[in-house]
Amino acid sequence: MKTIHFLIGTALTAGVLSGCNSKEHKDADTDTVLTEEAVTGSDEPQITAGSYTDLNTGKQVYIVKDPETGYAMDSIARIPVELYIDNSGDTIYKTGVVVNNAVVRSDAGTWILDESKVKVDGDKIKIKDGDTKIKIDGDKMKVKEGDYKLKTDGDKSKEKDGDYKKKVDGEDSKVKTDEVKIKTEDGKTKVKPKD
Repeated sequence: MKTIHFLIGTALTAGVLSGCNSKEHKDADTDTVLTEEAVTGSDEPQITAGSYTDLNTGKQVYIVKDPETGYAMDSIARIPVELYIDNSGDTIYKTGVVVNNAVVRSDAGTWILDESKVKVDGDKIKIKDGDTKIKIDGDKMKVKEGDYKLKTDGDKSKEKDGDYKKKVDGEDSKVKTDEVKIKTEDGKTKVKPKD
């Protein structure tokens, strides 16, 4: 029973990291900066071609991935788009990372990343909000929130929260709690209660 409660708690923790930006695009006082997909690594940040709203101009733009930089750009004007909004109201950075509540108005009146929460250096992104820290470097990602830790590298990941530990390597995985060990290897799953 503890395992089920813990798994639900883990899902809720991931849910805390997901959220939406207000339609008015006000500065919000929340801890949300990435979607659950980006945090869990189940959906790598990417530029998805489609119709969006440029956050700074308010105009509808058709976003495509710039073949040279890999960043979002307006397909008609052929200019970079720093921040844009999708149909669900999420604010997206030019790299494809959802940055809800991590943007502020500059003195010039344009929307920019809140540098107290987000640092960008080439392909590297660091996000800090309260006790939550997220680092993204290519296909590697680290998340730390209190005692919770998640580390991904391609199809490998490690997750730890208290006595819960999970390790994934491709299709193989191991899960350990204070009550059970679960191992999946070569398509076979073994469950062993702890003594």
